Amino acid sequence: MTDVIRVPNAKIALSTASVYPERTPDAFELAARLGYDGVEVMVGADPVSQDIDVLERLSDHYGVPVLAVHAPCLLVTQRVWGRDPWAKLVRARKAAERLGARTVVVHPPFRWQREYARDFETGLARMRDETDVIFAVENMFPLRARGAEVVPYSPGWDVVDYDFPQVTLDLSHTAVSGSDALQMAEKLGDRLAHLHLADGVGTTNKDEHLVPGRGSQPCARVLERLATAGYGGLIVLEINTRKATGRTERIDDLAEGLAFARLHFAASSST
Repeated sequence: MTDVIRVPNAKIALSTASVYPERTPDAFELAARLGYDGVEVMVGADPVSQDIDVLERLSDHYGVPVLAVHAPCLLVTQRVWGRDPWAKLVRARKAAERLGARTVVVHPPFRWQREYARDFETGLARMRDETDVIFAVENMFPLRARGAEVVPYSPGWDVVDYDFPQVTLDLSHTAVSGSDALQMAEKLGDRLAHLHLADGVGTTNKDEHLVPGRGSQPCARVLERLATAGYGGLIVLEINTRKATGRTERIDDLAEGLAFARLHFAASSST
């Protein structure tokens, strides 16, 4: 008789970024239609993504909980919620608390954000003492040009090297950085609190966010390893559907990503 490995029931969420160029309300609609457990709100240029009142109404209307909030820390969102990076994190935390989200996803500081970078680790520690919300710092990647490598992040792009208590592992970013995703997951251990499920082929400086299974990353094996290890964090499909020929193809990609996650995580949880 095969022993059953009992693991926490990790939820599978849809990043609102995965429906772009459709909007945040469309992500809630599609998450409900396809059977996702919830959404991760990417706070960005879409005004709805910035408005907690509207997000709360969308969540209630579609019966889709907000499970995570991605703080506006991309280059293209430098002015969203103001220019002070700490104020952004405070606002993201308050949004998460009000919406009932467990996690705020945050990137490492850019090198030119010197004061923020200098106090990043100690500042996050202070914020963790004020809330039950998790701040999961995401792995990024270096940029390469003419044989040289430039790291735009401080203290660095590889979260394994630092003592962040909670980390987001992004499997498109591991493709760009040329990292061993399985090895990263193993080294992170219990610090791995959040997974951005996507794929990539490792094209230089191109963050592809392909549907899992369409690139070179060991997406299936990462899910299987997390399942058998008892992972109870969030699995978020964060893919790029901008090149979809229409809504039908976009929906097919989102459905395929959800099926992939369920196949390789849920199945491994019971074998």
